[in-house]
Amino acid sequence: MQEIIDELLSVADDVAYPLDEPDFDDIVRVEEAILLPLSRSLKTFLEECSHITHGRYEPVTVADEQSHTYLAEVTAKAWSEGIPRDCVPLCEHGANLFVVTLDDEVALYENGELSDKTWPSIWHWVEEVWIRDSEY
Repeated sequence: MQEIIDELLSVADDVAYPLDEPDFDDIVRVEEAILLPLSRSLKTFLEECSHITHGRYEPVTVADEQSHTYLAEVTAKAWSEGIPRDCVPLCEHGANLFVVTLDDEVALYENGELSDKTWPSIWHWVEEVWIRDSEY
């Protein structure tokens, strides 16, 4: 996991206005807002990576409630559109959505349903999709 975080940091885009780094209280506020505890790996991802900007993917964030990537808002929208309530959004990409399942896998939600495309963990998704920008 740390190697993947380090690699992501090494390829991060330099931006004029970087995203705020979250703290534990930001994560707790989101858990309270969505009435669902987040997995340890998702919390780690949010703390360590959600402020990083890289490539064309914009994963969810927790530090800025006004952001279009704010996890509580992205989750409310996703659930209202039929995403199962046991899935937590990880990253919107066009009409598609990557979600974290109860098994802590990442699954692709496309064309109104969960597809067969999955990644064994958030960190596999970060490496294969976000860092490598591979087609899914």
